[in-house]
Amino acid sequence: MISPLEHLSRNGRLDKFFIDGQWVEPKGTAEGVVVNPATEEVVARFPLGNSADVDAAVSAARRGFATWSRTRPEYRAGLLDRLQALLEARNELLAQCLSLEMGAAIGYARTAQVPLAIAHVQVARDVLKTFPFVEQRGHTAVTHEPIGVCALITPWNWPLYQITAKVAPALAAGCTVVLKPSELSPLDALLFAEAIEEAGFPAGVFNLVNGDGPGVGMGLASHPAVDMISITGSTRAGIAVAQAAAPTVKRVGQELGGKSPNVILPDADLDRAVSLGVAAAFRNLGQSCSAPTRMIVPRERLSEIEAVAKRAAAQIIVGDPLSEATTHGAIANRSQFDRIQTMIGVGISEGARLLTGGSGRADDLSVGFYVKPTIFSDVRTGMRIAQEEVFGPVLCIIPYDTVEEAVTIANDTVYGLGAHVQGKDMDAVKDVASRIRAGQVHLNYPAWDPNAPFGGFKQSGNGREYGIEGMLEYLEVKSILGYF
Repeated sequence: MISPLEHLSRNGRLDKFFIDGQWVEPKGTAEGVVVNPATEEVVARFPLGNSADVDAAVSAARRGFATWSRTRPEYRAGLLDRLQALLEARNELLAQCLSLEMGAAIGYARTAQVPLAIAHVQVARDVLKTFPFVEQRGHTAVTHEPIGVCALITPWNWPLYQITAKVAPALAAGCTVVLKPSELSPLDALLFAEAIEEAGFPAGVFNLVNGDGPGVGMGLASHPAVDMISITGSTRAGIAVAQAAAPTVKRVGQELGGKSPNVILPDADLDRAVSLGVAAAFRNLGQSCSAPTRMIVPRERLSEIEAVAKRAAAQIIVGDPLSEATTHGAIANRSQFDRIQTMIGVGISEGARLLTGGSGRADDLSVGFYVKPTIFSDVRTGMRIAQEEVFGPVLCIIPYDTVEEAVTIANDTVYGLGAHVQGKDMDAVKDVASRIRAGQVHLNYPAWDPNAPFGGFKQSGNGREYGIEGMLEYLEVKSILGYF
């Protein structure tokens, strides 16, 4: 099979942006690079946009909005249906791309990164088909209308997944978009733009400008012709975007950092609760904002829990992302690799007890951003490793003496994105879940639900993605009195 780089180079996409239905030459002269995390080699170079590119994309989206916003939902649903089919046909190409640019194990890219991303397109289409754009309230019509031009900023850790989670509901709502993917993992966005083009979306409806935060992200956030900006990224980046957007009073959606708790109640089945907890914390190598990296456990069962956790970690195979035997590939970039190494050192210096893993590359590998799956025990909630987002395969086991204390520890964070609770007594499980301040709580490791609204409390952001709530983010409410 042709590689993603060969495909993009052969079709002349690697050095262009997609604006107003055309692949166009960038106006900026700056250049970015794609580094393969498994080899640390530069494998591609691509242009970074500037303010002129932003203006061109926003102008195209503004022109496109005039007609796209007036299209019938059935028409938009049909295009989303085509987009879903085209992405499914590109499954292997997209998986290879994600493995190349952000180090995902190829099996994980095939079974999680790509299909979960495509599910967001399907959900947006399904929501669109039944959404009540006009509701009667007495003699008043309450209408939901597209907000306008939406700038979408997506991260490097779940690149395609976050693109579809934003683009699909925005297009379903009748908005037009300008996408700025992470400059650290830009290639999958080019493949996505190809599918948009082939699906037949009208010119200006979807626009793609590659670039960095200062050059393109801030330009979109402050642009007076952008009606909404949605960002998934760090809390620091979210704050900067909100500040840049404030003078033009545009809507800002933020899905930001997390330090999610996993409360293991005293009656939980430890083999299941702990082993699946390790897997959840290390999913995508811990590079997930909602990863449950604080396992809060009953002190009297601490030794049992540590034994199960070590066995679970020993099952993880870190290595070449393209090997079928690998379960966990490389950390996505050098900066994040260095951050994880620093935080492992912090945990050791703070006095947390290292159960497994530690500093250095996994399995004595000499090249590549390979991190040892690391578990600390006897962690106190005030330690930095229990408070700061590491964004890597580093799990903190924090003991508690009472369930009340467990809830207090779970809420002892500036974040509030995700949470987990495990136990056999469902009344107790539900009670604890109701007291955790987080936007999404998982009970006993349920199946993923693409219709479950996702978003944060506190410094984890505002607004919601996925399902009906995900589309509502891109709609304005209008009251028309005397309509009925």
